[in-house]
Amino acid sequence: MMTDKTIFTYQDALATFPQVRSLTTIAFSQVESLINRIQSFDELNSRREELEEAYQAIVQVWMEEVTSIGCEVKGLWLVDWDCGHGYYCWRFPEESLAHFHDYDEGYQARVPVQ
Repeated sequence: MMTDKTIFTYQDALATFPQVRSLTTIAFSQVESLINRIQSFDELNSRREELEEAYQAIVQVWMEEVTSIGCEVKGLWLVDWDCGHGYYCWRFPEESLAHFHDYDEGYQARVPVQ
């Protein structure tokens, strides 16, 4: 576990955003591809464990890559950048890093970055 938090200025967060968005787009596409290969409900049921493991592996790699940048993963395809008094907040597939919320609030309370 990382104990030293990375604190981002908005410019720092914007500088890492393309990489985070790219990693997320790739992982999302991998999950989508995994799901789209299923031909039937029977196939889904017969391969459920294998598919769940593959899905978990994709998400785990994504989480590790995003956190290695210094960001915090707050949910599936939901990423926060700690700015010292709250978080810059982004959820795939948003086009830009344009929201903020306080530490004691979450995604639902986010507001546009001023």
